[in-house]
Amino acid sequence: MTLSILPDIGVNTLVLAAIYILASLGFAFIFNMLGTLNLAHGTLYMMGAYITYFLCTRFGMNNWLAMLFSSLILIGLGILLERLCFRPFYDSFNRIVMISVALMTILETTSILLTGSKTLIINSYAEGITNLGFMTIGKEKLVTFAIGVILLLITLYIVYRTKLGMQMEAVAQDRMGAALQGIPINKVSSLVFALGCALAAVSGSLMGAYQQLSPYMGDNMLIRILMLVMLAGAGSMNGIIITGTIMALLDSVFPTFFQSYVASALSVGLIVILLLIRPKGFFGHEMA
Repeated sequence: MTLSILPDIGVNTLVLAAIYILASLGFAFIFNMLGTLNLAHGTLYMMGAYITYFLCTRFGMNNWLAMLFSSLILIGLGILLERLCFRPFYDSFNRIVMISVALMTILETTSILLTGSKTLIINSYAEGITNLGFMTIGKEKLVTFAIGVILLLITLYIVYRTKLGMQMEAVAQDRMGAALQGIPINKVSSLVFALGCALAAVSGSLMGAYQQLSPYMGDNMLIRILMLVMLAGAGSMNGIIITGTIMALLDSVFPTFFQSYVASALSVGLIVILLLIRPKGFFGHEMA
């Protein structure tokens, strides 16, 4: 590996990390706060990308506006799913897993029926390049990274500095106890799902422009999300930032030397080895 490609690897790592962290935080919110393993989260990520794509191509909508509408649609869908599919079964982990798998299958099959299995791409959010002197960077990458950082900071502010964040922590620690303290647990649960789905929509839309979108992109992301959350440790929100960056680094370095499918397998395999070494994750159990 020559030194000349190190800046490109660094930039790709930061961009992928921004997308991975946003997608994983959405999943972790639902898992940590509600104890719910929403395996359909990857499919919601895929839906966010496709909604943005169709709003742009079929309705001629601006990319930014399309991503906003995609997020709003996913927020509404998340609230609906929480109310109808998850809330009645919070005391039954097995049923929630079955419901998640059913939702994942239905949504993915619907996407294939509507669009086929071909890969598509969302138009760039920012055309052109920026010259930094020692290297040139596509504005698309800068925008993706900037959005990731901004949304991450907003999310962390909500979790650690707002009344809603404190209510989320209370519900995560003891759902019944939180209800007895007067916290509207159903409202908090809906907001958690809404926030998780919004982050999935944004990350999916960004990935659709940065790389490509397909009906199976949610499956690939779900695998990474599960590994990142497990590697971070149950309940660790801050750990996801670090493990997301590690996964992004692996997905940026390995494709430099290997074909894409080999690089993906190596990345996943290395993360599995780390999980075998630290099955409880690297960052203990901290509740956001």
